[in-house]
Amino acid sequence: MAISKLFLSLVLVFLVLITTLEEANGAISGKTRKLIDMANKNGPYLGLVIPNLFEMNPLLQHPSYKPGDLTIDYAGRRFRFGHIDNQPVVLVMTGLAMLNAGITTQLLLALFDVKGVVHYGIAGNANPSLNIGDVAIPQYWAHTALWNWQRYGDGAENELPLEVNGDYTRDIGYLKISEYSVNVTNCNSHNNLLNNIWYQPEEVFPVFGTPEDRQHIFWVPVDPRYYAIAKKLEGLKLEGCLNATTCLSHPPKVTRVHRGTSASIYLDNAAYRSFIYNKFDVSPVEMESAAVALICYQQKVPYIVIRALSDMAGGGTSESNEASTFITLAATNSVEVTVQFIKQLSTKKYQDA
Repeated sequence: MAISKLFLSLVLVFLVLITTLEEANGAISGKTRKLIDMANKNGPYLGLVIPNLFEMNPLLQHPSYKPGDLTIDYAGRRFRFGHIDNQPVVLVMTGLAMLNAGITTQLLLALFDVKGVVHYGIAGNANPSLNIGDVAIPQYWAHTALWNWQRYGDGAENELPLEVNGDYTRDIGYLKISEYSVNVTNCNSHNNLLNNIWYQPEEVFPVFGTPEDRQHIFWVPVDPRYYAIAKKLEGLKLEGCLNATTCLSHPPKVTRVHRGTSASIYLDNAAYRSFIYNKFDVSPVEMESAAVALICYQQKVPYIVIRALSDMAGGGTSESNEASTFITLAATNSVEVTVQFIKQLSTKKYQDA
């Protein structure tokens, strides 16, 4: 009897170890696979990709969100299932910056039956015509931290390394660092050893292309149908006060804008804010959306991004960044616009489109 118990215990330990190793190596365990299959029987879902918990929690507490009984943990991510206005949704938090956002979005689309993606959260603002609390919905997204950093002595007329092979390009433009030097007013001319940074498009491999045959893209368009639906949100009333004594200077609004930009860089610099606005006509500046856009583009899944402006990305007061004050209000407004977008998407008119 003692030997039998010992044998059963060893078998149990072995099975637990195998399951743990499967998960650690990226393989999907039998139990998790069954849960995924169960979830997909109730799809397709609208995937809600959310950067951080402070942006997710207002949605979890929103009266329009009805949580389901199913939650699946896999590869360090938690996938929560529920409904918003009878629309089946799956929520997942990415974590900070481009790499986390890309990995999480790819996992979402690879594991589950997802018909579209809504990515929402807060952002800095590079657009002088917008204000803190406004919610911006761009038509295009770009990753603006893929660079070719040019050697000192070369200029705009000089070919970049590997440009002839198609690896890099001068088509998008560059930042000339010496134009932002200070304390050089007494010099007739000046330069900077950091020279020039040339912006580069992403190398992509879409499902509608040929494997290993690269394509390039810089401005990734959102889904045109989603963007058209977003116009209906432009009159939506948003929260303008944190409390009885702290309110925004302007009533916040929802607005569709031309472009947004992402990089794994927290932007709090007035000079660079001004540069990217004038160079690229961008409004929200943040750290995840372009990764979501690039994954959805390559997987041919419709997507849209909704970003509430929490700070001026360095262009506001010289004393401090505004995000610490308005982050909660911005997160709340981004959730409200997201919920209302999903309700518009759930109407019969758009379901049948």
